[in-house]
Amino acid sequence: MELTDKQKKDVLAKAQVYLESEKNEIFASEVRKAIEKEDYDDLFDRFYTALAFGTAGMRGVIGGGTNRINTFMVRKVTQGLAEYCLKVGADSTVVIAYDSRHFSPEFAKAAALVLAANKVKTYLYDTLHPVPMLSFAVRDLKATAGIVVTASHNPSKYNGYKVYWSDGGQVTPPHDISIAALANAVTADKIKDIDEESARKTGYLLSVPEHVDEDYYNMVLSSLRRPELVQGSPITVAYTPLHGSGNVPVRHMLKKCGINCVVVKEQELPDGSFPTVKLPNPESAEAMTKVIELAKESKADIVLGTDPDADRLGIAIPKTPAKDDYLLLTGNQIGTLLADYLLSTAKEQGKNKKQPLVVKSLVTTDIVKKIAEANGAKCKDVLTGFKFIAEQMEAIDNGTNKDNYFLFGCEESYGFLSVNDVHDKDAVSSTMCAVEMMCYYASKGITLQQRLDEIYAKYGYHAELVFARDYEGAAGKEQMKKIMADTRLLKAGDKFCNRTIESVEDLLTGEADFPKADVIIIRFTSGEKLVVRPSGTEPKIKYYIFLVEGEGGRKALEENKGAILDEFKSCL
Repeated sequence: MELTDKQKKDVLAKAQVYLESEKNEIFASEVRKAIEKEDYDDLFDRFYTALAFGTAGMRGVIGGGTNRINTFMVRKVTQGLAEYCLKVGADSTVVIAYDSRHFSPEFAKAAALVLAANKVKTYLYDTLHPVPMLSFAVRDLKATAGIVVTASHNPSKYNGYKVYWSDGGQVTPPHDISIAALANAVTADKIKDIDEESARKTGYLLSVPEHVDEDYYNMVLSSLRRPELVQGSPITVAYTPLHGSGNVPVRHMLKKCGINCVVVKEQELPDGSFPTVKLPNPESAEAMTKVIELAKESKADIVLGTDPDADRLGIAIPKTPAKDDYLLLTGNQIGTLLADYLLSTAKEQGKNKKQPLVVKSLVTTDIVKKIAEANGAKCKDVLTGFKFIAEQMEAIDNGTNKDNYFLFGCEESYGFLSVNDVHDKDAVSSTMCAVEMMCYYASKGITLQQRLDEIYAKYGYHAELVFARDYEGAAGKEQMKKIMADTRLLKAGDKFCNRTIESVEDLLTGEADFPKADVIIIRFTSGEKLVVRPSGTEPKIKYYIFLVEGEGGRKALEENKGAILDEFKSCL
């Protein structure tokens, strides 16, 4: 774009202010080079806005500038967090973890030093650790808050910063709003600093105690419903950590149970470039290619994959007894199987006299609700984002909900939780739950595919189609706003995607059974459902299409899924 002289002057001024504050020479040099080349398009993109600390934390492309994630931006938001923690209590404590992404250790240490400089006691992991272990550590150490430096499953050019509160869940109102206001208002001259040696001498910077990891592992093992089936089971698990933080804890748990685990060597070690995959996400079939090849060689009984921060779990299961081909399960299928297993087990064992609670996001398959209700459990739909599932868990912990106990939480985007002492999605404990489930059905002579077929036979075949449209840069943001505004104009009786609309539910009005959110739910007279929502962490709009078998049955629906997806894509 052609910038005016005033715009050039403004962007140069912002760049100079940034350069005075950026401690990392790599990021500072990127900006200096752009200035020397007079590359105003590049400078504008780096400085036309500042990454905001929002309700989902902060995430962005790694690089120099306020519209990038870098040491300065991490220090800026951490100063705001420190100020909020000190308002809450003078003896506040924060735990910090980080994953395998580029600059994650540097960002984690920068955050720790800002907190220590503000006299906030800070525990920093010495090695990379996944999201669920940070969530557990916050609770185990009775900390005020926690930070994870991660961009989850995003491409390698991204990194991010997520904040957790004392319950172990990501921050929710009023904490998130208050932290965001303070963080976004921080100016460079207000950021406090201290060197690492001084921070450790004063006692404001400490390593996370070793017992915290063991506490987590013991908690996961004690959560198994049928440990006798898992311990020493003669099965083979094929696993990939996708160059991330799941490698050590997942393998450690399987080893403690005496289970043989084979790992993709090329994807075993941490690497923020994720050189073997386009996207380090177990939702992606391409990302699971190598582990499925390994599974075929080793005749694995189950295939597992975790993303870089080990909060998402992908699973593949054998298609044939010969284990020469494997089926990648969708997030909804994994959630369906786990919910069914946990609910039927809870009903059979009857250990808790309260009603079990299953919590799922509103874009997760409705078959989970059918299974829950059939087993005498309550199923609660919440907004997308595992922090809303954590809110329901906290309501049980603090006594607000006295009627239920938490059993299971799930999101279609491969997020699952079956333990109480973590308040975020947890791929590490979920691997153990999945292995236990497989061992149980194997003891009954049933494969996971057969069990899934039984579930569909009982509750009806449910299918879900998901796709997204990307909108990069400033122009992309405006385009997203227009698309959402145009979609809100739709009403009952209108024709849309060759279907007649039965109802339109706009969660932004506050009139629905959910908190206000930028989400639109469209139901069609054909029985199909469409959910439209902008991503909270990426410049994209996501579309979720929910289908239930009609007169033609499961086979007809499976055959028509591709055509239905193309039909929706053509008009969205």
